[in-house]
Amino acid sequence: MRLRNVLREAGSRDDIVERVREFERQYGGEVRGERDERKTNYRDFVIEYYDLATDLYEFGWGQSFNFAGRRSGESFAAALARSERFLASRLELKPGMVVADFGCGIGGPMREIARVSGAKIVGINSSPYQIRRAEELSQVSGVAHLLEFLECDFMNVDAPDGSFDAVFSIQSIACAPDVARVYAEAFRVLKSGGCFAAYEYSLTDQFDAEDAGHQRIKADLEFGGGLPDIPRQREIDAALRQVGFELLEARDLTAEALYDIPWYQPLVGSRLSLTGFRRSALGRKLTNALLWLMEWARIVPRGTARCAALLNLSADAHANAGEIGIFTPEYFVFARKPSSSDGPTGSAGPQGQ
Repeated sequence: MRLRNVLREAGSRDDIVERVREFERQYGGEVRGERDERKTNYRDFVIEYYDLATDLYEFGWGQSFNFAGRRSGESFAAALARSERFLASRLELKPGMVVADFGCGIGGPMREIARVSGAKIVGINSSPYQIRRAEELSQVSGVAHLLEFLECDFMNVDAPDGSFDAVFSIQSIACAPDVARVYAEAFRVLKSGGCFAAYEYSLTDQFDAEDAGHQRIKADLEFGGGLPDIPRQREIDAALRQVGFELLEARDLTAEALYDIPWYQPLVGSRLSLTGFRRSALGRKLTNALLWLMEWARIVPRGTARCAALLNLSADAHANAGEIGIFTPEYFVFARKPSSSDGPTGSAGPQGQ
């Protein structure tokens, strides 16, 4: 994706600078906005954030807005695809199944999962702009016949009970102010005996709520990443059980030494490629400087560089949180909706990627 194509509706989006300023005024500042306000107005908060950030994410990160640890010799793109395919394998997806992707972004992961599984994937997203972009990209993906999109809040899914054979989510449920309500919707729309799998944003046990530095990093993650709040891992487990799921597996992949290259490495260093350099700290700074020049030349609308600075804040916070171990985007959970015919339940042991 070429840099001049970011914010591709520039001609009709001259209010970007004002929208960024209003976002910063309402949710930023020294206290990074009041958490209650982010939760009360979370849908507006998240939609506004992704309206501003989506094109820059796509330019810098690609079509899958997620993180994954890497093995030695594995490319960034290959690591993301492997992590996505793992969900398809764990859920045992196959042709004829109908599956929901809660928080599908612009559809990168669901396209990969549809491609490898042959299952029909329904992407659920509350951002009209991301839905439009996902539909555009899907038309040239070769798997458009397996994809559908549903524009709705994943705390209130516009689908009947028992609509889906499986549900997955990739690092998106932290966008909701109440993870239990999202899990309750996943439980409701699943068929009896169906399974849910997700990679979740979470705070680790190393996060200290009394540590001012930890609190500042968390606030930057939430403000810069469009997140109302980031849950602890035990809160995720409790929420899944609370709504009725049988929690079969819950594990922090970053704590298992599965990978040679940590998930946050692209944010702190380059792997000697153009796309890798874009994601690095230096690459982001140079991109931001170029955006200021492009604004001055009226190639992109005013406010684009200011929006990029917001994403840089998020990137730096992700890197800092990952390096000191207080946060992970790779908390893997696998749960099952009990069937009425179930006997005594057991538990499944962990399976590596």
